Amino acid sequence: MAITIYDVIQGPVVSDKAYKLSKKFNQLRLKVHPQANKTMVAQALKELFNVEVDKVAILVRKGKTKRIRNTNQKTVTNLRKHAIVTLAEGSNLNLFEQSQVENTTQEQAAKKA
Repeated sequence: MAITIYDVIQGPVVSDKAYKLSKKFNQLRLKVHPQANKTMVAQALKELFNVEVDKVAILVRKGKTKRIRNTNQKTVTNLRKHAIVTLAEGSNLNLFEQSQVENTTQEQAAKKA
C-alpha cells in the first residue's frame, strides 16, 4: 500500500517543548507515518501548507516489550515516529496559535450562553 501525502503527517505533538521550539526556532514537531522519510515529510508540508522546509530530523521510538500478567506471552507496543521540521526564513506555520484562537472563541460563546 502506497503512502499518500495525506497519510504522511498524522498531527502535531502538543507539549511545552514543542511550543517553545515553534516560538524560538521556527520549528514544528509532528507525528508522522512509521514508513515516512525526510523527503516525504518535506513534500507533504510543501503541498499541504505551502511552506518552505529548510531541514527535517526524524526521531524513532521503538515499541516496548511488555509481559502479560501470569503468562509467558509478550506483546510489543507500537512504533512511534516524530519529525522535527525547521522552516525556512519567511515561512511560518503557527499550529498552536490557531488552536488558541479556536479555544478563545469557544470560551466566549460559553460565557454568552
